Amino acid sequence: MVDHGPRTGAKVALTFDADMTDGMLASLRAGRVKSYANLRILDLLEREQVPATFFLTGKWVKRYPDVTRRIAGNPRFELANHTYGHAAFTADCYDLPRLPVDELAGDVAKTFEVIAPYGGRQTRYFRFPGLCHDAAALDALAPLGVTVVDGDVVSGDPFATAWKPLVRAVLDHVRPGSVVIMHVTEANAAMTDEALPHILAGLRERGLVPAPLSEVLTEG
Repeated sequence: MVDHGPRTGAKVALTFDADMTDGMLASLRAGRVKSYANLRILDLLEREQVPATFFLTGKWVKRYPDVTRRIAGNPRFELANHTYGHAAFTADCYDLPRLPVDELAGDVAKTFEVIAPYGGRQTRYFRFPGLCHDAAALDALAPLGVTVVDGDVVSGDPFATAWKPLVRAVLDHVRPGSVVIMHVTEANAAMTDEALPHILAGLRERGLVPAPLSEVLTEG
């Protein structure tokens, strides 16, 4: 399990979680929300040729196959695993429904199977929903050979109502080797695309360079 890479060099990892629960799918079907895929984030990263790593849920991939193909088709982007339906892997995890311990490995394996056909830069990186994990959850995933990645810089973008606090949350804590956690789920992280240009500018001012997660974790 890792929170960040070596503190040498200048590389940092920008990671974006793509959550998708049954409740979120219901909101889409009912028209209560427009989208859980923030294409403005992809537009900006592509335009400025910024590397990033996307932690995808299986249900998000199935809902947004074209967006997944777009991510997989970019050689600067990496694909990682964020469970199949963003259920909790422990008790008391942000009111998420909990999966039984004996279903955890199957859930993660299924997600890799959903992502695999898209190709691109696939990884064995995995992030728990809500970063909630315990010894039982880690033991359950051990046979899969995943690297569990939390992160040391939490943007706080879910349900944020202003972009400036997100910029401060990232730039006040980012260091060489940092793993920054953001979300690409537009309807419940609506300020991320507004904050991102300012985050990128702040990284440049600090001499920090976004890089794929695999490069950040092996730096030095």
